[in-house]
Amino acid sequence: MMYDVIIVGGSYAGLSAGLQLARARRQVLVIDAGQRRNRFAATSHGFLGQDGQAPEAIAAEGRSQLMEYPTVTWVQGRVIEATEQAPGFGVRTEYNGTFHGKRLILATGVVDELPAIEGLEQRWGKHVFHCPYCHGYELDKGRIGVLATSPLAMHHALMLPDWGTTTLFSNGVFTPDAEQQAQLDRRGVGVENGPVRRIVGERADLELVDGRVFSLDGIFTMSRTRISPLAGQLGCELADGPSGPYLHTNDLRQTSVAGVFACGDASLAAGSVALAVAEGVRAGVGAHFSLIQG
Repeated sequence: MMYDVIIVGGSYAGLSAGLQLARARRQVLVIDAGQRRNRFAATSHGFLGQDGQAPEAIAAEGRSQLMEYPTVTWVQGRVIEATEQAPGFGVRTEYNGTFHGKRLILATGVVDELPAIEGLEQRWGKHVFHCPYCHGYELDKGRIGVLATSPLAMHHALMLPDWGTTTLFSNGVFTPDAEQQAQLDRRGVGVENGPVRRIVGERADLELVDGRVFSLDGIFTMSRTRISPLAGQLGCELADGPSGPYLHTNDLRQTSVAGVFACGDASLAAGSVALAVAEGVRAGVGAHFSLIQG
């Protein structure tokens, strides 16, 4: 069967893109591996109408609503190869064979590559975060640490005083210059130098190599993000973001490869559920316009 659109990724962006196409009565296939980026977080925030809901509940309700449309097919699995096969595209899954579509939407999200610090990974999404808008309010104006992985830690450090008392831990990778230090001083941000040994305690107590321990209510840090290899297989152009490469798209969310669209964290320099849903709308509409135009 030749689908009108194959969507790789059935999280928030992919679901949103699929909904636009389903309502246009197009034949849509969604292939999803079930690995949402925010699966470690207990609640999701900042998405109007869903604030404070469990991420898995938002995704499950979205899928339920999408599958009410008779032109939508869902396959649970992982896509391992994507190729251009005129007049469309072929995607090969790990266990379910190959599927063909006239258009392709990459809603694959990203993989977070976390700082290699003991105790951080198991606290990711619970007491260690990357998005203040998603998790800052729940820290209740408590003690917040910014764990530097690069000079981009300044961005977090200058934002976070709106959510609590903030300390920048330079971690031996970043030392503010005089101008940056003045900015930090104006925002009331403390600075602690020296490498971090580990994160311990029930929440996020940060221990430096010199033995000092700082009791914190939450830590913010920047991961490196990695996108799906499917983009490279298709020859899609990438752009450089602050945490890693992402897919370059036009206003209708078409990539540099005609007929291939992208949405969600894979095509944004920043990510949230609300942004992913919005970008999914644009990609779904863009793919539909492309089908109309032939």
